Amino acid sequence: MLLSSQLKLRHLEVFVEVARQSSVTQAAEALGMTQPAVTRALRELEAVCGKPLVERHGRGIRLSSYGEMFRHHAGRSLALARDGVAMLQGLEAGEGPRLSIGALPTVSATLVPDALAELQAGMARSRFSVVTGDNHYLLDRLRRGDLDLVVGRLPAPERMVGIDFEPLFHESVAVVVAADHPLASLTHLPTEALQNYPVLMPSPGSIIRPLVEQMFLEQGLMMPQAPIETVSATFGRRYVLDHGAIWFISQGVVRADLASGEMRKLPVDTSSTKGPVGLCMRSEHQLSELGVRFCAHLRQLCEPLA
Repeated sequence: MLLSSQLKLRHLEVFVEVARQSSVTQAAEALGMTQPAVTRALRELEAVCGKPLVERHGRGIRLSSYGEMFRHHAGRSLALARDGVAMLQGLEAGEGPRLSIGALPTVSATLVPDALAELQAGMARSRFSVVTGDNHYLLDRLRRGDLDLVVGRLPAPERMVGIDFEPLFHESVAVVVAADHPLASLTHLPTEALQNYPVLMPSPGSIIRPLVEQMFLEQGLMMPQAPIETVSATFGRRYVLDHGAIWFISQGVVRADLASGEMRKLPVDTSSTKGPVGLCMRSEHQLSELGVRFCAHLRQLCEPLA
């Protein structure tokens, strides 16, 4: 019997969404299906594979060891199918090619807009979408085929299954304050400084959070007792400039503010937080000509930073 007569696209859609949500209920809501329909699709897929793909875990479910092995292949196959359909639908509509870009905060306000502006010149019929968010959210959308590429810091190894990374440059975390902050002119940071002023820290789960925590340990710094956790560049910038906060953030986010003199770095050694920033793409995904051109513009902009 042909595999195509047993395995349907909806089986992959259901499995990938259940794997993402770790919940049949939430997967059903996201897919617009009933819970019994989702459960039935999972059982049918397990029958095709001949292995249990999910197992009970507390009050919910999780992928079995077989499910973890199959997850990458299912997500990749689904993403490739979506790529092809989206391309053909766009051609049938008589519209130009489309490029969907995910941008982490370190590049969303600088490099990505500049590269996109250069690319867009003379390409009036092309369509672009830019999505910002944290690492987990963007990579999840990349795997599902909702994004063509993601630009930002190198994710943790466990997040890179089925994803290729091309480094463009390296950057460190910066510790910044407004230019008129009482700490701005100091050459040595007092040990109590982080307890006396509001502190903005990267959110748990962000790529740079473990690096910042490790830096605190290495330098014997006391973690702030009640930091505000955020990776929002818009919120962080406003809170630093208007409310006297100390901000731990990727240098790319505040590069323009440091260059203009609106913010200043504090005397904290952040060299241990240095890491690669680059392009994330699905391993089996072939970028369109539009995507290739965008990446070329981005590489050119990153050359002075390398």
